[in-house]
Amino acid sequence: MRILPKRKPSVAVIRLNGVIGGGRGLGGAGLSDAALKPVIEAAFRKKPVAVALAINSPGGSPTQSALIAARIRRMAAEAEIPVLAFCEDVAASGGYWLATAGDEIFADDSSILGSIGVISAGFGLQELIGKIGVERRMYTAGESKSMLDPFQPEKPEDLAKMDVMLKAIHENFIAQVRARRGAKLKEDGLFTGAIFIGQAAVENGLIDGIGHLEPVMKARFGDKVKFVEQKPKRGLLARFGIKGAEAAPEAMLAALESRAIWARFGL
Repeated sequence: MRILPKRKPSVAVIRLNGVIGGGRGLGGAGLSDAALKPVIEAAFRKKPVAVALAINSPGGSPTQSALIAARIRRMAAEAEIPVLAFCEDVAASGGYWLATAGDEIFADDSSILGSIGVISAGFGLQELIGKIGVERRMYTAGESKSMLDPFQPEKPEDLAKMDVMLKAIHENFIAQVRARRGAKLKEDGLFTGAIFIGQAAVENGLIDGIGHLEPVMKARFGDKVKFVEQKPKRGLLARFGIKGAEAAPEAMLAALESRAIWARFGL
């Protein structure tokens, strides 16, 4: 009888790199639950000894952050496979939400972590359009339909509604962090939107230690462990670098949005 060689243990690597929810539609490159679903499912399907999340994200959509993290946790529970998160340059805001999908979280000494808060930003252009002779015309049904229109002065009632929305999302974020990190957290100042660097994140319970993906995994599963990176499938046209002309304006806007989010962390 032929004895088959013993398989090397494998670690499935999922790269979560970029703005969350950015570049939506038309093949945008941002992170979304729909785009990552086949990647996450493939990672767990092959029964690795562990799944590693390589995270480099300044955040983005709170809803997409929640959906992606929840999908990872469901798959981990069903397959009974541990998940370890490894933060690179930045895992802040929604990027840290993704990190909480890990059973353990590691980072570099210089990684930027945390930013457990919610932000909404825009512009007020009502004076500009008057100066250049533009008349604003807008027709709505529903008193809140034009809430926070940038071409109108801010209204106190609109700001009050926005405050309620932001606080609700913030509470959801806090609940996620507490549920996943539990007693490890030293809660003073953690939920103010503050950021923590490397060792300070360890001391405050946001991460479990300083460590990089390959050395940590080799220390746990042996030097012969194999790393299998899961990548999304690309369409035929995308493989040849062909994009529709209609994608250009959206791609430009997505790039500007992404640049602004990264810039908040000096990156």
